[in-house]
Amino acid sequence: MEGNNMNPGVDFYFDKEKNWQKEIEQMRLIALDCGLEEVLKWGCPCYTFEEKNIVLIHVFKEYCAFLFFKGALLSNTHGLLIQQTENVQSARQIRFTNVKEIVKRAKTLKACIYEAIEVERAGLKVKLKKTADFGMPEELQKKLDKMPALKAAFEALTPGRQRGYIFYFSQPKQSKTRELRIEKSIEQIMNGKGLNDD
Repeated sequence: MEGNNMNPGVDFYFDKEKNWQKEIEQMRLIALDCGLEEVLKWGCPCYTFEEKNIVLIHVFKEYCAFLFFKGALLSNTHGLLIQQTENVQSARQIRFTNVKEIVKRAKTLKACIYEAIEVERAGLKVKLKKTADFGMPEELQKKLDKMPALKAAFEALTPGRQRGYIFYFSQPKQSKTRELRIEKSIEQIMNGKGLNDD
């Protein structure tokens, strides 16, 4: 297809990234070959179809990756799509550690991109879990039951902020540590703020 619709405003990303330069340049060609529009979002090259995000290129220390925004809806017959952490609901990565891998899988990668475009064309959406579907830590539930004002403040938070707290409070293995985290967050919750809000 096209392959020539490179956005000069995104070039710097490919020039600055020394560790994965060959790999991400190859990924760029694959994405552009599928006729996608190249834009910069979240500081990364993002490839869109009719202004809808399809795939993003991002780099990490150990690997570089294509991030499919609605990867959870792709068939993944090749078994390459990875859920970054258990809390990621929609996006999926395909990771690479060398340029040969990317060249070898170019056909498969294009097939994934075309499938992701079809997902957008069809208007499909990832059914996101509601906050209630995530297990509420027992320590938090007890604290909310004891403090009606805290319960009201917690319920007034956006679902994303509620989930942020639930994940944060659930992480420690020891109950005492979970309780400490809850205690330290009470003021923040009462002020209607999320975990990382200033």
